[in-house]
Amino acid sequence: MDRIAFSVLRGICQIPAYIAHSEGYLRDVGIDSEMHVEPTAWMVPRKFESGDCDFAVIPWTRVAASTSSATPLVVLCGAGHEEAALVVRRGIEPSQIRKLAVPLRGGMKDLTAMALIEGLGLDDPELVRQPSGDGAIISLFAQGSDAASMVEPYATAMEQLGVGTVVRRTGDVWKGAPGCSLCCRRDRIGEDPELVQRVVSAFVRGAAFAQEHPDEAARVAARTIGISEEFIRKALDHNHPDVCAIQNEQAVAQILQLMLRLGYLEDEPRGFLDLRFLNQALVS
Repeated sequence: MDRIAFSVLRGICQIPAYIAHSEGYLRDVGIDSEMHVEPTAWMVPRKFESGDCDFAVIPWTRVAASTSSATPLVVLCGAGHEEAALVVRRGIEPSQIRKLAVPLRGGMKDLTAMALIEGLGLDDPELVRQPSGDGAIISLFAQGSDAASMVEPYATAMEQLGVGTVVRRTGDVWKGAPGCSLCCRRDRIGEDPELVQRVVSAFVRGAAFAQEHPDEAARVAARTIGISEEFIRKALDHNHPDVCAIQNEQAVAQILQLMLRLGYLEDEPRGFLDLRFLNQALVS
C-alpha cells in the first residue's frame, strides 16, 4: 500500500478529492491517503517544497506560476469549473461598488474580480485584500466591503442567508474556465508515473460520483467544508466539478494573458500541464 499526503482546500471544486479519500477510491487502487485541509491555496506550494505534500487541488494559475520556482508543479487533471462568483451586498447595485474584497493575488477569485472590474465598468474600487478567501467572505458579511469574490458553496450560502446576490461568475468572463486542479511536483511524474495514474483515476472516479449522486456528494463535502449540506447541494445545481475543464485551451490562454498584463507573471509559463493521465483515466 503506497502512502500519500493530499492537500485540499474547501469548496465545490475540491469534492472529487473528498470523495476519492473518504469513499475509499484511493484505497481501491492501493493508496493510503492522508488528507490535509489547508487554510489557503498560496501556502500549498510551500508544502510541496518541504516535502509535506504529494498531491493537491489548488488553482491551476498557481501551478503555472510555479514553473520558474525551484519546485515546479504540474497540473494533472481539472476539477474547478467557472468556480468564482462576485457577490454584491444586499441593497447595493453593482455600479455602486466602492470597496471590493478579494484574497491575495494569483488565484481564480482574484483574477475573476480583476476581469470583472473592467467588465462591469467599475470606477477604480478600493481592493480590500485578505490573506484568504475566508477573509473576503467575512469582510462582505460584516459590511467591510460592498462586494467580494468567492467560490461555491459560499456564494450560494450568502444568497440563501440574504447577505448578498451573485451578479457575475467566472463563466461570464471566460466560458468554461478551469479553476482548482489536481497537481503534483514535476519530478513526481518521472519518479513514479504509475502512482500518479492511480491517483488521477481515483480522482476522476470521485468527480463522476459527484455528478451522478449530488445529494450524497453534498453530504460528504459538508464534513470538510463545514457549512450546511443544503447550501452545498443547492450550489451543485449551478456549479459542479469538471475534470475536463483544464482542457479549455482558449480560457487558459486568456487567463494567462491577464496574469501577464497584471504583472503576476514575468513570462508565459510552459510545461505546467500533463494531461495524459487524465486522458488515460477517461478511457479506462
